[in-house]
Amino acid sequence: MALYLIGDVQGCDSALQRLLNKISFSPSKDTLYLLGDLVNRGPESAGVLRRLMGFGASAQCLLGNHDLHLLAAAVGARLPGRRDTLDDVLQAPDCDAMLAWLRQQHMAFLLEHQNHSYLMVHAGVLPGWTASQTMALAGEFEAVMRGPDLSDFLHHMYGNTPNHWDEQLQGTDRLRMIVNALTRLRFCTPEGVMEFDTSDGAHAAPAGYLPWFDVPGRKTRDITVAFGHWSTLGWLDRPDLLALDSGCIWGGCLSALKLGSGPTDHELIQVQCEQAQRPT
Repeated sequence: MALYLIGDVQGCDSALQRLLNKISFSPSKDTLYLLGDLVNRGPESAGVLRRLMGFGASAQCLLGNHDLHLLAAAVGARLPGRRDTLDDVLQAPDCDAMLAWLRQQHMAFLLEHQNHSYLMVHAGVLPGWTASQTMALAGEFEAVMRGPDLSDFLHHMYGNTPNHWDEQLQGTDRLRMIVNALTRLRFCTPEGVMEFDTSDGAHAAPAGYLPWFDVPGRKTRDITVAFGHWSTLGWLDRPDLLALDSGCIWGGCLSALKLGSGPTDHELIQVQCEQAQRPT
């Protein structure tokens, strides 16, 4: 049985198929962990969702900001943008089934494999959050995502505030803070104040900010955090960090990481993506 982590697919179903062929993926024996942004910008979002739905429990999926954007567009909380490619889902006869499946997916995973812990999120983890706290906060939003109040939250999801964590946060502010950290975070201050305007690589940190994973004293530094979201960061392989968004939709690669017996014992497998859009 093999375990694979896969970076942002973003609607590139043909690349996903070629990647799964390359790793000889077997749903009866292997498990995929997809790190979010399953849909949007690529041409085959519906194909990606149908493929993953067909794998059942062999495909464990996180939701990223683009996946939440699809849910928001479906309830009229946000109009699709100029670069969005969501119509093949929203206009499909099985749209409701795909959206219902998305709502059952996750915001974080904590995996124990070969006596090592892997925390998986789409974007990042605030430096003051432990792995167990991250899982608990992800669970708070997952409960809303699967319940009757999701549409109301999606109408209030967009925004950059609050920009730092306070355990006393409640209601929409608390949920927006959790969602923004898990699906949009790149840079923050040492105190955990988030910044969302910069999407360049780690070298482009605004004054006073750091990549979230380089904040001194980060409480998840003793485990490996795997994430996507940051295509300009590229492939990053450290004992405490695995960055797997290799820019498939921007003409880069789609990446899978086969986990081995320890935090540095793994195999990177990639396929070139035929898409070539420009980041915005």
